[in-house]
Amino acid sequence: MASAVPPLLVCLLLIVWPYLGSSYHTSYTHGGRHYILRSNRDPRQPKQTPTCSSAHSGTSRRDTLPVVHRLSPCSPLGAARIQQLEKPSVADILHRDALRFRSLFRDHNHGSAAPAPTSPGADGGGLSIPSRGDPIQELPGAFEYHVTAGFGTPVQQFTVGFDTTTTGATQLQCKPCAADEPCHHAFDPSASSSIAHVPCGSPDCPFNKGCSGHSCTLSVSINNTLLGNATFFTDKLTLTPWNIVDDFRFVCLEAGFRPDDDSTGILDLSRNSHSLASRAAPSSPDAVAFSYCLPSYPSDVGFLSLGATKPELLGRKVSYTPLRSNRHNGNLYVVELVGLGLGGVDLPVPRAAIAGGGTILELHTTFTYLKPKVYAALRDEFRKSMSQYPVAPPQGSLDTCYNFTALSSYSVPAVTLKFDGGAEFDLWIDEMMYFPEPGSYFSVGCLAFVAQDGGAVIGSMAQMSTEVVYDVRGGKVGFVPYRC
Repeated sequence: MASAVPPLLVCLLLIVWPYLGSSYHTSYTHGGRHYILRSNRDPRQPKQTPTCSSAHSGTSRRDTLPVVHRLSPCSPLGAARIQQLEKPSVADILHRDALRFRSLFRDHNHGSAAPAPTSPGADGGGLSIPSRGDPIQELPGAFEYHVTAGFGTPVQQFTVGFDTTTTGATQLQCKPCAADEPCHHAFDPSASSSIAHVPCGSPDCPFNKGCSGHSCTLSVSINNTLLGNATFFTDKLTLTPWNIVDDFRFVCLEAGFRPDDDSTGILDLSRNSHSLASRAAPSSPDAVAFSYCLPSYPSDVGFLSLGATKPELLGRKVSYTPLRSNRHNGNLYVVELVGLGLGGVDLPVPRAAIAGGGTILELHTTFTYLKPKVYAALRDEFRKSMSQYPVAPPQGSLDTCYNFTALSSYSVPAVTLKFDGGAEFDLWIDEMMYFPEPGSYFSVGCLAFVAQDGGAVIGSMAQMSTEVVYDVRGGKVGFVPYRC
C-alpha cells in the first residue's frame, strides 16, 4: 500500500527510537507522504506545560519583532490563563472566516458580501461606515497574531495585531475609554509630546464627509449604536530600538472600541501609501519591505521582520511569485495560485481553472479556500489516497475527515501549493490537516481546505512555519520553508 513504511526506514526508526525523547509521536516525510507513528509514551501521562522560547533564527536580528498567537501561553496578554475557555471550535473558526470573507470581497460585489462558507451566524454585523476607501475595516473581534510595538514619546508599549489587508490605517484603542471598559491597554494621546492632529481637509484625512473642525474625526457606529470617535493622528512609532518611524499616521478609536482579544489595535501592512509597510520600506535594493513567519504550535514564537535583507542574499532558498494588482482594492497583495500537487504528483486540473481572480495570502482566515471545482479535484484524489483509513463525520464545511484514534501509524499525501512564476511550497501535516488539538495526530483530523466561490484565499494554517517575504520594490512575494 502507498502508506506502508519503507523497510529501511523502519530499521532506522527502531535503532533511534530510544533517543527520540518523550514525544507522543514520531513523524517524517518520504515519497510525497507524511508518516505519523505513535511513540511508546503513555498517552495518559499529563502533558508538560509548554515553555516559550524566542530562540529561532529571526528574533536575534534587530529588525525583527517576535510573533505569538493570541491564544499562546507566550502571549504578553496572558491568554494562557483562559486558553481552554477561549479555544475556538470548528464552527467558531468557520464563522470568523466567513466574517473575514465579507470584508475581503465586499468591494468585488459592489457593496454586498461575497458568498461565504456555510457556518452558524455567518452574516455577522459590521461597522456602518462603508468599506470602500475607508480605513476602518469590518474585522472579526480578535486578531490571530500579535507583536509588541511602541507609540508616542515617551514610548507607550502595547500588544497589537498586524494585517496585510487592512484598508489604509493602523488602528489603536485610545483614551478616553467608555466608562464600563478597562483602559489599561489604551494609548494616551495626551501623554505624548510628539503627537499631532491630522486636520480636516488634509490629504492624510480620509474622511470626505462628516469631518469638520481642526481634527480629522468621525463618529463611528456599529449596528446603529454609537461606538465612539475615530480620530487621526501622527506620532512616533517604535518597533525596535533601531527601527523607529517618525510622523506615522494612525487612527485613534476612542470611547468604546476594544478588541475581544484585549490587544490595543492592529498594524496596517497593506499596500496603502500610509501603511507601515510603505512608511518603513527600505531604500536599499538589497532589502524587502517586510516578511513574517507564523508559529506552528502554541509554545512556538514566529517573527515579523521589517526592512530585512533579501533571503537569497543570506544564502536561504526562496521561491518567488509575481505580485499582482487588484482592480477592486489596490491595498491588497495579490498573487496567482496556478497548480496543486498531491503526494508529489500534480493534480489534473487545468491552470485556467485554478487561476483567475487572484489569490490572497491571508493572516486572519484560518483555512484555505479554493474554487469549488478545484477543491473537488483535491478532495477526490485525497480521498482515494486515504481509502484505507476510517472516515469520520464532516466538521462543518470540512467534509473530508478521518478517525486516527485507534491507529498506531498512518500517512497522508503531502499537498503542494504552486504559484505563477514557479514558486511553490509543501504543506506539513499541521498546515494541511485540522486537528482540534494542535499536534494531537491520533485523533480526528480533517483536510483543512474549503470550497468557496470567488478568489482563492491561502489561510494562516497553510502559511505556518514558512517565511512569507513581501518584496514590494521587486514586485514579488517569496516563500522560505521551515523558518520558524
